[in-house]
Amino acid sequence: MNQLSFADTEFTSKRRKTRKELFLGRMGELIPWQKLEAQIVPFYPKAGNGRRPYPLATMLRIHFMQNWYNMSDPAMEDARYEITSMRLFSGLSLEGAIPDHTTIMNFRHLLEKHKIGRKLFKEVNKWLSDSGIHFKEGTIVDATIIEAASSTKNKSNARDPEMHQTKKGNQWFFGLKAHIGVDAKRGLVHSFTTTPANDRDLNQIHELIHGDESFVSADSGYRGVEKREETKGKKLDWLIAEMPSKIRAWKKRPRINKNPIRTEYLKASIRAKVEHPFRILKCQFGFRKVVYKGLSKNDNKLAVLIRSARG
Repeated sequence: MNQLSFADTEFTSKRRKTRKELFLGRMGELIPWQKLEAQIVPFYPKAGNGRRPYPLATMLRIHFMQNWYNMSDPAMEDARYEITSMRLFSGLSLEGAIPDHTTIMNFRHLLEKHKIGRKLFKEVNKWLSDSGIHFKEGTIVDATIIEAASSTKNKSNARDPEMHQTKKGNQWFFGLKAHIGVDAKRGLVHSFTTTPANDRDLNQIHELIHGDESFVSADSGYRGVEKREETKGKKLDWLIAEMPSKIRAWKKRPRINKNPIRTEYLKASIRAKVEHPFRILKCQFGFRKVVYKGLSKNDNKLAVLIRSARG
């Protein structure tokens, strides 16, 4: 870490901590940074080949902050000059050099090129398992649409070819779909996939279950999952919701259908936990719309955000 400037020293001695400071402090303690850095070291530039690279620990923390606060590369550069807590979190000081937006972009491209986001996601899962946190009780699966720009007013005069449109209810959406598998006990995301928005939820179910769970809970979009080839032989309890139209029909005669309605409420109470990571993704991290073109780049961003999100 660079030597602190007078402004940074004055900031650290103030009485009250802001919410941003508290959040960054918590993330600094929770995330196993050294294990994540070990996944990037083989691909990161070494000193002696041209300009001396910034410390890997600094660039990784900047990358995480960029995703947490949904910032562009130039905005991330400005933030570290303007916001002391973000500068100190990345181990920088106004007395030393601060990475510019091109350096931030090149580091992001390095992670995207080698699909390191997925490696970091798996490494944290392994770290959780080594710490005694196992995902064996049950899995809840669900998907959410993340919209992309549908306008064709750009250089190519076309929409992103890797995204697609789909209809949900009476409304059309254009973008990608994030599918996640969540541990039923702790609400932690243990698996995820990224597809165009028109892909059926049911097509990704085999990627979201790890095989050690005793049951799988899902909404009515996953009906028929037990009959598919990739899941036919699995000894699991499938807690799949009934179609909404069928539940509405039951509610018209509540005395006769008391037990099936109660069963659906129980299924819904279990399934609710899968919505918590989506809330953090979209409301806290602001990932309601895609930032980059293509599925691969957004998959890398999702890996960072989903692993940071706790249900």
